[in-house]
Amino acid sequence: MDLRLEGKVALLTGASRGLGKAAATEMARAGARVVISARGPDLDQTAEEIRQITNAEVLPIRADLIQADDITRLVRTAMEQMRQIDVLFLNAGGPPTGGFLDLSPEDWERGFQLTVMSSVRLCYAVVPHMIERGSGSILANQSFTVETPAQNLTLSNALRLSVIGLVRTLANELGPKGIRVNAINAGWTRTERVDQIMSSRADLSGASAEAEAAKVAGKIPLRRMADTEEFGRAAAWLASPAASYVHGHSFFVDGGLTQTSL
Repeated sequence: MDLRLEGKVALLTGASRGLGKAAATEMARAGARVVISARGPDLDQTAEEIRQITNAEVLPIRADLIQADDITRLVRTAMEQMRQIDVLFLNAGGPPTGGFLDLSPEDWERGFQLTVMSSVRLCYAVVPHMIERGSGSILANQSFTVETPAQNLTLSNALRLSVIGLVRTLANELGPKGIRVNAINAGWTRTERVDQIMSSRADLSGASAEAEAAKVAGKIPLRRMADTEEFGRAAAWLASPAASYVHGHSFFVDGGLTQTSL
């Protein structure tokens, strides 16, 4: 299927590994030029891996999404180098795990900055460019927890709903200006983040991390977790012109999990 991303520019944050890297790889494979951002030291290596796999133009820009100045610099540099941004993939590392009483008000403040305000600031920085061009696609990567709260993920359960509210509001405001806005909500996908969650659950239960992973998989109708490529393909399609009439939706890639109770 032609996603019609040839010549488009996609800016993806949190893209050095995991779901962000998977989305960047699939968009590049479909012909997009990609700008990837993260704060970790593996960003340049990820950029080279994507180039080798896809032969696409990849621009890595290191940025910490909690820092407002970093977001401003990220978008300014992307525009200077690429001249346009057609796709904005909003993605940040998950906030700390823990039950409500395990967390402090400071954890909530940091989680809010990472999960909510990074999306807000990125949209403020990118949306004017999209309005000027009269087109664009914004895709916010959130989680199945917006529908089904998950054990020991209090911050994710609460804060990601704010981003969904932002997506729905922006869809109403930006749709008439030619800009599509959607959210994609991953279910359990084998990333480093999920491995950490399984380890955290194992510490609480006394079982092994693999036993906790098997317990989760048993509650998914497809009886397995996803791999990152499955998520990446869905994200690339949803962000692309091939999904040109999909707008204002919160899209689940979760193997049917949100039909069940976790």
